[in-house]
Amino acid sequence: MIPLNTVYRHTFSFSQNDVILFAQVSGDNNPLHLDADFATTTAFKRPIIHGALASSVFSKIMGTEFPGFGSIYMKQVSEYKRPMFVDMEYEAVFTIMSINPDKHTAEISTEIFDVSTGKKTTDGMAVIMNKEAF
Repeated sequence: MIPLNTVYRHTFSFSQNDVILFAQVSGDNNPLHLDADFATTTAFKRPIIHGALASSVFSKIMGTEFPGFGSIYMKQVSEYKRPMFVDMEYEAVFTIMSINPDKHTAEISTEIFDVSTGKKTTDGMAVIMNKEAF
C-alpha cells in the first residue's frame, strides 16, 4: 500500500514531432502549436505545447508507474499557469494527498515544473482507483 504524502517524480520533454502527432490525433491544429511564424505574432513568441499533451504525462505515469498498472483514472483537474515549449526538460511531481481505503481511491496532486527555472507550469489534482495501491 502506498502511504499518504508519498511523492513520485518524473522528468520528461516533448519534441515538435510529438506536438504534430498530438495535433493529428486530437484534431487541435491551432497554429499556436504548429506554425513558428504565426507563434512569433503572439505573446509567447514561439510555438507552445498543447495543455492536454502536457497533462498526458499524468495519465502515462499513473497508469504505468505510480501507482501503476491496474489504475483507473477517475478525474483530472488541471490549471495551465505557464506555457510549455518543445525540447525543454520538465518534471512532473505526484503527491498522495488523501486516501479512501474503502473505495481504493486516492487524490493525487499533479504538478509540472520547468526544470531550468523551477517555475510551475501546470497545477492539478487527480483521483485514481487502484485496489493494489490503496
